[in-house]
Amino acid sequence: MPVLPLMPGAEPFRHRGGRVGVLLVHGFTGSPQSLRPWADHLAAAGLTVALPLLPGHGTRWQDLRLTRWEDWYAEVDREFRELADECEQVFVCALSMGGSLALRLAARHGEAVAGLVLVNPSVRSDNPASVLLPVLRHLVPSLPGVANDIALPGAAEVGYDRMPLPAVWSLGRLWQDVQALLPEVRQPVLLLHSPQDHVVSPANSELVLARISSTDVTELLCERSYHVATLDHDAELIFEASLDFIRRLAPLATVEAENHLG
Repeated sequence: MPVLPLMPGAEPFRHRGGRVGVLLVHGFTGSPQSLRPWADHLAAAGLTVALPLLPGHGTRWQDLRLTRWEDWYAEVDREFRELADECEQVFVCALSMGGSLALRLAARHGEAVAGLVLVNPSVRSDNPASVLLPVLRHLVPSLPGVANDIALPGAAEVGYDRMPLPAVWSLGRLWQDVQALLPEVRQPVLLLHSPQDHVVSPANSELVLARISSTDVTELLCERSYHVATLDHDAELIFEASLDFIRRLAPLATVEAENHLG
């Protein structure tokens, strides 16, 4: 079976740095490209970084039709375990649907996840028509895509322009699973969200903040950005705030950054 070429920028990324690791998780129909500047920033600070490509992503939307949320989570879980074997502490940073996968990791792996950084996490449906998905997924091949919700002129996200219905239906199953697990999330959390997000409503971040059991929680607004805030006006805010968060919880990261620069 031929391997399809990846979309430009959709390649997974790995950087071996110090003993503090960071796993970055992209969103539904997106690719590592949406998080690559963030990954580069963390790598430049001396951290060990993994940014995988989720199954069914980064090629053509029809490939996503053949995958389910369990496939996406399995890849994230595998990358996390590899990082945990290499590093003393591992943090998970995520955008959109990646936020659901990151929260599930935190609930399942407990203290092995040192902290979470969530950007516009997607954990619930904002479309009343989603109740029709069990039937529609057999009748309608795809819906228009949600990629590229960015305020910054000239910025672009590498993602699909269509969403296959079977994968959308499976995403809804992931949300149900994660919502039930939210009380099991106890790690420190930094949550950044955009007031003007045309893909994920503020109700998603509100749900996360209301249900997690974490006591160390910081909420920041990305006032000038839309959904893909990691490529938008507030990208530097996200990069710097996440690095500060990691260094606060992992002093080793600061020491290794000094050695990295020294």
